[in-house]
Amino acid sequence: MKESEFHVEEIDFQKYLLVLQRRWMTAVGVFGVVFTLALLYALSTKPTYTAQASLLIKTSRTSSLTGLGEDLGRLESLVQDNSPVDTQAKIVTSVPVLQATITSLSLKNDEGEPLKVEDLQKKLKVEGVKGTDVLEVSYTHQDPQLAAKVINKIVEEYTKQNIQANREEAISAGKFMLQQLPKTEEAVQKAELALRRFKERNKIIVLQEEATAAVNTISRLEDEIAQAQAQLVDVNARLEKLQTQARVNSQEAVSAVDLSQVPGTQKVLTELQEAQSELTVARTRYQPGHPTVANLEEKVSALRSLLQQRVEQVGGNNQQISTANLQMGEVRQKLIEDLANTDKERVGLERRIAELTNTWSVYKQRANILPKLEQTQRELERKLKAAQTTYETLLTRIQEINVAENQNVSNARIISPALVPDEPSGTRKALIAAGGGVLGIMLGIIAALAVDLIDRSIKTVKEARELFQYTLLGVIPNVSRNTKNSYSVQGLDRPIPRVVGRDIPHFPVGDAYQMLQANLKFLSYKQLKAITVTSSIPKEGKSEVSANLAVAMAQVERRVLLVDADMRHPIQHHIWQLSNNQGLSNIIVDQVPLETIVHEVMPNLHVLTSGVMPPNPVALLDSDRMATLVASFTQKYDCVIFDAPPLAGTADAAVLGKLADGILLVVRPEVVDYASANAAKEFLTQSGQTVLGMVMNGVSVKREPDSYFYYAKDSVESTGVSRKSILVRNHR
Repeated sequence: MKESEFHVEEIDFQKYLLVLQRRWMTAVGVFGVVFTLALLYALSTKPTYTAQASLLIKTSRTSSLTGLGEDLGRLESLVQDNSPVDTQAKIVTSVPVLQATITSLSLKNDEGEPLKVEDLQKKLKVEGVKGTDVLEVSYTHQDPQLAAKVINKIVEEYTKQNIQANREEAISAGKFMLQQLPKTEEAVQKAELALRRFKERNKIIVLQEEATAAVNTISRLEDEIAQAQAQLVDVNARLEKLQTQARVNSQEAVSAVDLSQVPGTQKVLTELQEAQSELTVARTRYQPGHPTVANLEEKVSALRSLLQQRVEQVGGNNQQISTANLQMGEVRQKLIEDLANTDKERVGLERRIAELTNTWSVYKQRANILPKLEQTQRELERKLKAAQTTYETLLTRIQEINVAENQNVSNARIISPALVPDEPSGTRKALIAAGGGVLGIMLGIIAALAVDLIDRSIKTVKEARELFQYTLLGVIPNVSRNTKNSYSVQGLDRPIPRVVGRDIPHFPVGDAYQMLQANLKFLSYKQLKAITVTSSIPKEGKSEVSANLAVAMAQVERRVLLVDADMRHPIQHHIWQLSNNQGLSNIIVDQVPLETIVHEVMPNLHVLTSGVMPPNPVALLDSDRMATLVASFTQKYDCVIFDAPPLAGTADAAVLGKLADGILLVVRPEVVDYASANAAKEFLTQSGQTVLGMVMNGVSVKREPDSYFYYAKDSVESTGVSRKSILVRNHR
């Protein structure tokens, strides 16, 4: 992404200075009128007197009312760039203070009506003394005694209202705090109740001690659990060994031991064994179904049922105990008893571990929530403390307010009352005159700029170059007319153009034309044989430029023919003081020989006047005869210069431009306007003309921002120009 480019337009101060140089008469005239009016007004005003009083703005030391760090009457600004003294200065000129002064002194205006506050404010001045807390209050009036009375009354009313404002501030603060007291007390009670309920709900006495006890208990329980688990491992090892030796599991061993302790169990077991032995013998002697066998089988079954009942009494209905386990020896019985006791020890250890683990979990859970409980308790305690502090502070402030309400607290003290002035204040007249001068300068500059802005003419060489964008071939300085050498013709509405050497000094204008002809010479690789000289509008000096350019070329030994092709307003015959009975129009229409009409006015320079004014000059200039004449002219002369009519309103210059090698455009500052110049440029572009360049005529050297001329001391606009070297820049 391309960075944004910002173009900052520089202020061209030189441009505005040139405007003031051009319009200095307008600026001076406006300044003179404004300054004269201001001076007359200042001289006509009656003398006035200024009375002044001084106030010291001080800080009160009365106890704080609101508890926010502000003392009663303390003056502190909320804006960093301002000071309390500035604020008090505005209060001095406030409506309540001034209205009370007007009412107390019954001040009237010139019409006898009560004086308005706005009128009093206009004559009142309040400003602080730099580096101090002192305010100087001054009032200007034609009556010196009234001026002193007004000032003294103003400072008196200010201090009185200041005391009243501070007292009202104390009363207002007291009312506010009394309204806040029940709310603050209620906030304290709510905070206390919330803290008590929190402790009761969570069974809290002292959280810190409870946390310490919980940590110790958890550590002790973990040790006991570890010891019980170690004992359980040892018991399980012994139990496994005893099970292997006794070839019974723990449940059977316990049941066998329990059965052995039941009364009659061993007797039933012995009878069962005897009955089984008898049954075995009987089966060897008798056939199945024999009464003896049947009786023995019933006896065995009955004894088994009885034994099963005894087993169920000990181990339950699902307990199955083999007869072999019930019928044991002393050693086996000892093993089974050890196995049963070890199993009971295992069960006891497992129960203990479970109980210890449950207890550990309870303490651990409690210990985990203790930090959160402690945080909540601290928050509730902070709220309680804040509410208590606010409540206590509020009580203290209420007591201080009761004292402050009865005090006369003021932020200002009159250190210097106003005295009746003896002498009038003369600065007002001088101020009016100075203000008129400044205003006159400003309005003069504005008027000059406005007049220059309204004038849409091209004023400088720079403006002409920016508009036309043609090659600048020469700059002809403006030279004041010498009445001795100038003349006019009756019926001609413009002065006769002047010729270098005859009407105009050779220097510096002659050098300017020499530079012009040199630039034309080097403009193209081939020599220019025919040049059409024209301008945008009349009175730009195209005929004078044509004549003097022809002179400059003739002076460098070039044969030049100057043709006055402006058949509408011919002027060349007046310049050279020739007859215009026959000329260019006669050659075209009557085909009169050139040699009989052309005039040699100086060595190498011949002039062909316009001749009789035809009804349609364009038709003559655009004829084949004219084209033939131009070709003939260029063969006989080194250069042919056509003085053509202006471009505005006619096509003569365009026709001649096509017959010649190109057009030389003459531009005169402060004569041609932008609209005409744009129209001329557009016409030249649309008609496809070859524009050799432009020459600036009648340029004021002093008013040019760019240095086109280098000369020694004297102005080139002086009538008596001394001989000195001058150079005209060529800007292409």
